[in-house]
Parts: sequence; structure tokens; C-alpha cells
Amino acid sequence: MGLVHMSFRVLNGPEEVAAEAARRILLGAEQAVAARGCFRIVLAGGTTPLLVYRRLADARADWAAWRVYFGDERCLPAHHPERNSLGATQALLGKVPIPRETVFPMAAELGPEPAAAAYAPLVAAALPFDLVLLGMGEDGHTASLFPGDQVPEGVLVMPVHGAPKPPADRVSLTPAALTSARQILILVTGAGKREALAAWRSGAD
Repeated sequence: MGLVHMSFRVLNGPEEVAAEAARRILLGAEQAVAARGCFRIVLAGGTTPLLVYRRLADARADWAAWRVYFGDERCLPAHHPERNSLGATQALLGKVPIPRETVFPMAAELGPEPAAAAYAPLVAAALPFDLVLLGMGEDGHTASLFPGDQVPEGVLVMPVHGAPKPPADRVSLTPAALTSARQILILVTGAGKREALAAWRSGAD
């Protein structure tokens, strides 16, 4: 399932971006639960998504119907403060009644290859996702897919070595997995990302 329609919306700062993203996520969740009985969402790391998660934590939703996955993870100890899963837990998952067994963190502490191999069957069983949340870095990367990375064909989850931002070792969903979704929200805030965003909007790879 590829992207069918793409649109850009400009808002007045990170808080407005977070509010609009939270609104769309809650609406998507409501629609998915009504149509299919559950809501499969992929969470992103980074500062802008954390603002979204904090807003969601104050909202009402059918949390028991959520199935939570992660777009990427840093190969650090499970409780390291820079883990995406820990940030999401502190801002959202630990504050709402989402059953622990329906949250699927990556076991990135095992290393890139074992973690990717373990996560791939979970992703395959979940596709298509209802909503994928992504951010974008100043270099244009999203999840842990950096410019110039070679993505193996036919793979849903890949090990990442030599990332230009520490830590060098990571695990990431591939474009094949990330775009197998009914809706994708890409959140971009910060003046430092203006050049990368302009390149993307002009059609750059």
C-alpha cells in the first residue's frame, strides 16, 4: 500500500503541530476501532513527537484497542534515557491504560541484527498499519533511515550501522513497512530543517 495523496500543512510552531497531530491520531484511532476493532500505530522518536504524546496522555480514547509499534530504536540498554521506547513510555504509554502486551518495543539492546530479525514478524503480522508517525532530521533522515543508506529489498525491518548521529547502531523499519499504512503523519519543526524540507517539497530523493 503506497502513498495515494500527500499534502503539506504549515502551522504556527511546535505546540500547534503537536495539537493538530494529536487530533488526527485520536480521530484515526476512533475510525480504526470502529472499522476493524483495533488501532495499529507506529510511534516516532524525537522531541516533536514527545509533545504529541504528552497531549495524547491527557485525552480520552479506547486505549485497550491500541496496538503500539515503533519506527526505529537506538541500540542502547533497555532503560537508557535516549531510547525512543522509554521516551514514549514516560510521555504517554505509562500514563494511559494501554495493555502492556499490546505495546511492541524493539529489543534493540540485543544488537541491530538480532533486534531486526525479532521485530520483522511482528511488523509483517500488523500490516497495514492504521497510522505511522514520523519526524524528520536536519539532514532529511526519518526513523533511522539516513541519506545514502542502502535499503535491502523485501525487508520490513533493517539493522543500521554507522548512523551519522550517535549511537551508530540502530534498528529501523524500512520504507516498505513505513508506507504500508492507511495514514502517515510526518512532523517537521525547527528552522534547522527548512533546507531539507524545501528539498523534499521540490522532489529531491
